[in-house]
Amino acid sequence: MKKIRNPLIFSLLMLCFILVAHTGMTQAPPPPPAEKGTNSNKAPGGGAPIDGGLVVSLAMVAGFGAWKLLKRKTLRFPAH
Repeated sequence: MKKIRNPLIFSLLMLCFILVAHTGMTQAPPPPPAEKGTNSNKAPGGGAPIDGGLVVSLAMVAGFGAWKLLKRKTLRFPAH
């Protein structure tokens, strides 16, 4: 029974994935932006803020560096 059931379940799952992917690809594209072709003085990229991600990235880099330094010092000079 397992020889038939496992390939059948695999085939049904693959069919479901293919149908879902096909349905997602057949949707209409979004409409073009309303501001297309204007000559206004705007910054490229839409002016998305980067300060929050920058702070998180710097904090993670500082934490990783501190962890590596602490790990290196404890391996060289073990406490007795």
